Amino acid sequence: MNCTERPWGTYEVLLDAADCKVKRITVRPGENPSYQMHYKRSEKWIVVSGTGKVRIEDNMSEVSPGYVVDVPVKTKHTILNDSSSDLVFIEVQLGEYFGEDDIVRLEDKYGRSESSNNN
Repeated sequence: MNCTERPWGTYEVLLDAADCKVKRITVRPGENPSYQMHYKRSEKWIVVSGTGKVRIEDNMSEVSPGYVVDVPVKTKHTILNDSSSDLVFIEVQLGEYFGEDDIVRLEDKYGRSESSNNN
């Protein structure tokens, strides 16, 4: 499988099926993907290694290996790696559409546009 580079880390698509998409996501130390939401999919994140903080709407929670995060459709979310080693989690997407263009960016420290093909 190919890893896709992003400013905050990498992701690798493990499964891309009609009924779900599964990614292995690595967030580098001190980084975080954009604070975003999706109209057509929900996500479940299972933390594999590392530690950090997840933001769901206005709630912050500490995460560590084994922690499961539920991200319902239209829910604002991000994850922050505030440690000195990589934060790795498996993302399972469920819904009617799994394209990268179903990302609505609400905050992005890398200057990427609100809706984009770049996660």
